[in-house]
Amino acid sequence: MGCFFYVFCGYHSPVSFYALQMNIFEKIIRREIPAAIVYEDDDTLAFIDIGPIIKGHTLVIPKTCYETVIETPDEVLAKLMSISKRIAAAQIKTLGADGVNIIQNNGRAAGQEVPHIHIHVIPRFSDDGHHWNWDAKSYSSSEEMAQLAEKIGEGFSE
Repeated sequence: MGCFFYVFCGYHSPVSFYALQMNIFEKIIRREIPAAIVYEDDDTLAFIDIGPIIKGHTLVIPKTCYETVIETPDEVLAKLMSISKRIAAAQIKTLGADGVNIIQNNGRAAGQEVPHIHIHVIPRFSDDGHHWNWDAKSYSSSEEMAQLAEKIGEGFSE
């Protein structure tokens, strides 16, 4: 896909067609398209996902556009997680969920479909039939693990 010039998150920049999908969240924030709102305050919006993994699947987003967790200010992340925690507690209390998945994907390779940071809060039930396709791998040695830990640690910044 090619890029073209578009107004995106208040900026004028070349973006791909993928980046334009972000507008669905902006349209929900501005009430240009309908959504089943679970929670709202001045900075945050939580609403039911239209393509739920399990019914009650809720998305928590900031009203300001940040594409990934890396770009999102710490105070915004803290608030998103705090709201996600409250949504999870409400799903357990009101829906009778046996557990909750809280998931945040970053980038297309990780499954992020809308380039506007969002947290999935998914109620889980013992008999819901959903299974994650977690294909766990292994390391060739403890040395390989130590090398990766060191490499990641070298790139760590506060």
